[in-house]
Amino acid sequence: MNETAVVARRLSVGYGSKVILSGVDAFLKPGGSTALVGSNGSGKSTLLKTLAGLLPVIDGGLEVLGRPVGELTAKVAYLSQFHQSGFVLPLQAIDVVRMARYDQRARWKRRTKIDDEIVKESMILMSVDDLAMKPLRDLSGGQQQRVYLAQVLARRADLLLLDEPTAGLDAPGRAAYIDALNFERSRGAAIVTATHDVGEASTCDRVLLLAGRVIADGPPNVVMTPENLLETFGIGLTKVGDQLVVTEHHHDH
Repeated sequence: MNETAVVARRLSVGYGSKVILSGVDAFLKPGGSTALVGSNGSGKSTLLKTLAGLLPVIDGGLEVLGRPVGELTAKVAYLSQFHQSGFVLPLQAIDVVRMARYDQRARWKRRTKIDDEIVKESMILMSVDDLAMKPLRDLSGGQQQRVYLAQVLARRADLLLLDEPTAGLDAPGRAAYIDALNFERSRGAAIVTATHDVGEASTCDRVLLLAGRVIADGPPNVVMTPENLLETFGIGLTKVGDQLVVTEHHHDH
């Protein structure tokens, strides 16, 4: 296991020469969790894609698992917001999860017993083992999301990059997701999650509030203040009991 999962120095990310997010300084250890929090267009998905090696760095430095970004893709698992494979091909749920094992063995080698055990364990963790032989296209949106999360788990990656992972999940699905993340962290995997859900972000070790730049960076109880959330989302949020409520509107972002 590497001593660091992600190290970013004055990082700028975007598309082509267009910078979407700049000024990112980040350090993530194995077993740690970081939430990227912001509204649409804030740069959180762009940063995840850059960490995954899908977009080139525009400026600054970035190391993933102790190497330049993109060199250890087999040890990185990325969950996109959008999934198309299940609708292009008539795949069963278990086929989707098995795809995670392709990069873990040489192309000419057959699937092993260990592969099958990891696939089964991952589907059990996300409570979709009973859906294994169901066509993906016949599953509900929440069930499909759990299958894709099981695929991420089956990679046994050192770094998990998750873009809106709880989208469409019901309460049991969210509970399974939390248990699965605890399992991943217990074996030393680091997790970076992009979300606009401040409740989900509050369960992470660290939060980066983003709005084209880093508004705040640190433990959730320190950085998720009404003032910082106002600057991040354009609305003020404050905690009343266990609920976050809107306190004022802002129109500059």
